[in-house]
Order: sequence, then structure tokens, then C-alpha cells
Amino acid sequence: IAQRHLLPKALERHGMKDLGITFEDGALERLIQTYTKEAGVRQLERELSAVLRKLARHSLQPEKGEAFNPTLTAGRIPALLGPEKYLETRPDAQALPGVVNGLAWTSVGGDLLTIEAATVPGKGNLKLTGKLGEVMQESAQIALSFVRARTERLGLASDFLEKVDLHLHVPEGAIPKDGPSAGITMATALISVLTGIPARSEVAMTGELTLRGRVLPIGGLKEKLLAAHRMGVKAVLIPTENARHLEELPAEVREALAIHLVSHMDEVIQLALTRPPEPRRSDRTATVSA
Repeated sequence: IAQRHLLPKALERHGMKDLGITFEDGALERLIQTYTKEAGVRQLERELSAVLRKLARHSLQPEKGEAFNPTLTAGRIPALLGPEKYLETRPDAQALPGVVNGLAWTSVGGDLLTIEAATVPGKGNLKLTGKLGEVMQESAQIALSFVRARTERLGLASDFLEKVDLHLHVPEGAIPKDGPSAGITMATALISVLTGIPARSEVAMTGELTLRGRVLPIGGLKEKLLAAHRMGVKAVLIPTENARHLEELPAEVREALAIHLVSHMDEVIQLALTRPPEPRRSDRTATVSA
């Protein structure tokens, strides 16, 4: 849209059609990702016009600033428009216990939703921060109940909640967040911090969690996976029932991402953590008598 429609119109409007101005794809991508935040193209059109006005000034008064250069690269955009207005969340380079990458849908596309979990001395309270809505708070309670029901399989002491409080935080606390699709991400963050096993930093996930550990389908899959690809995520975990929506995804994105279909939280644990938790001995040696 920018190359075929917005840019030619802006060049015509500013009387710059004959100056040989070209935008490399990387320059337009940087404009879109870090200077606009909307579903439409009005802000992008305004930013393109701002760049052209700066170039026009350079062409008329080269001695008072940067010499006129008709080729726009990604590296030149901040010099022309100033500091980037929007910075996107990127996965941590290092895997850390309690830090898990989720995926979120927003009105302007998908985004990476990092969830952090921490333990502090206490008596089993769960604290939630990050301006979470009612549904998301309920997802956190479900995640904790699932963990409590799996203490032996996860290698946790049966009385672990008598000694610690748990804190779940979703950064960018000024932005309201809601919806059930962070359920498996919250559960993974709690399991990771309680077991001390880091979650894979190159993996992101989305899915609603039930008390029995089932992973239910979610909405906005296309936008979420496009965001994962844009942020450099290597693998994603999505609900099995969302497999039918993968056809909506561009072929190059499907090929770049390792997409794992999961139907139960046990599968999420195996794929998301750097190693599986060690069950308590009573669970490993349990037998069934007739």
C-alpha cells in the first residue's frame, strides 16, 4: 500500500515526483513498526509526508543540514523523524526461570506478551500486576490450581504454598490486558519459577487453560503468529483446535516458524521448558494393586 499508493500520492502532493526519491522496503518497515500504531494507514501517510518535507528542505538548503540523498534506508529514518515512537517487545536472549513469552491480539495487530513470575517468602498468596482484566485474573487462578493439582508430577513439595507467595506480572502495566488466551503462558511461568527450570526464550505460546489441563482454542491466531515471526520467535505452541486457521497465514511465515499443536498442558511443559520437571519419588514409583 505504501509503495504503490501512499508514496506516489505524497510525492505528487509535495511536488517531488521528479527527484528520484525511493524508499527501500526496510525503511518502510521501520516506519510502519516504530512510528505508527493503528489499523489503518493515516498515520503512515502523515509520517511519509514528514520525511518528504525534510528531504525537500535538504534539497533546497544542503549547506544547512544533511546533503540531499533521494534513497531512503532504514538507518536514515530516525535522523529524519527523530527517536522511534513505539518500541516492540523482543524475546529475552537468555532463558530465565519464570519468564515466558506469550502472544496477544491487539486492535492494531499481534504483539509479544512477556509474562514474569516470581516467588517471595509468604503464605500462598497470588499477586497479579500489569492492569489485568477479570478474565485474565481468572486465568491466573486456574493456572495456579492446575499447578497445585500436579505438585507430585512437577517435583514440588506438597506444602510449597505454605512458605511462599507467588507474583505474576505482565509488563507495560499502563496498558489494559484481558482475555483467556494467556492461560498456558501463566501456568508455564508458575511451573518454571517454582521448579527453577527456565522456559525456552525462543518459544512463544497462546492457549486457554482448563482446570483439567486441556488447552482450548483462541482467537486472533493470524495476528499473533505474524507478531511472533516479526519478533524473531523460532517456535510457537498453539491449541490443536486452531490448526484449521493456519491456512490464513502467509506461506513464508508458516515455513519460518516451528508450529507445535498442543491439546494438554503436559505437552506444553515438555516443549516449553529447557528440561522436564523431575517427579517426586512417590509419583515415579507408584503402583496400582488389584
